[in-house]
Parts: sequence; C-alpha cells; structure tokens
Amino acid sequence: MSEPTTPVAPTTSLPASAAAEPPASGRRAARVALRVVQVLLGLFFVFASALPKLIAHPSAVEIFDEMGWGRTGMYSIGVLELAGGVALLVPVLQSVSAVALSALMVGAFSVQLTVFDGQNAATPVVLIVPLALIAWARRDRNAQLLRLVRRQV
Repeated sequence: MSEPTTPVAPTTSLPASAAAEPPASGRRAARVALRVVQVLLGLFFVFASALPKLIAHPSAVEIFDEMGWGRTGMYSIGVLELAGGVALLVPVLQSVSAVALSALMVGAFSVQLTVFDGQNAATPVVLIVPLALIAWARRDRNAQLLRLVRRQV
C-alpha cells in the first residue's frame, strides 16, 4: 500500500521582506516621477505664482488691494513663494519647503473662501496634494537638515 503524500509548496530564494518591496526599477521610476513633480511645482511657484507678485503685475496688485494687504503683503507672499519654489529643488530642503508651501496654500485656500467667495479655492487644494506627497516622501532629509543646523549652531 502506498503512503499518502502531502504536496510541498515551492520555496523561493527571496527573503520575506524583499517580496513586499517593489522592484528596483519601480522604485527608480517613482523617484524620477517625484523629482519631475518637484521641478514642475518649483517652476510653477517661481514663475507663475511668485514672479507676478514680485514684478507687481497689475492683476496681482488688484487682488492684494482687494484683500486689503496692499503691496507689502503682495511682495511678502511673493518672496515666500519664490523661496519655497527654489527650495523644492534643493535636496536637503525639499521636505521642509513642501510643508511650508502647503501651509501657505492652506492660507491661500482660506483667503479664497473668505475674501473671494471660493472663486479659485480648488487651486490651492490641488497644489497641497503633491506638496504633501513630497513632504512625506522626502521626510528622511529632515534629519540631514537638522544635523546641518546643529553643526552650525
């Protein structure tokens, strides 16, 4: 009489942690895509958002006058957007910049709702999503930035 046999599952040579990780090519593609988003957002904040404020384009002047912030507010926001847009391209500042720009977009959303009756309120919300993704994905850079700051103090 033959003995019953139990089927044996094939074994793999990969460790359990490697099976859960995406392949290297997938990680590389994700890094490249994130970098492209960072560059596009940086260019947007520098050229489409900060520049009109810093050169006092009539449309920007009109908006800030309507808000009651005047040219001082316009230039201040323009400088913050310029600094944030440039910092998105500096590796050690990417996460901090994304958080700061997200906070600025929360303010822009609030202003759009309160002053302009929600006319363009979707724009800051749409920008917050990729900024939050950048802040999270580049969060390891915060420790590096902290080490640099502590070394200087």
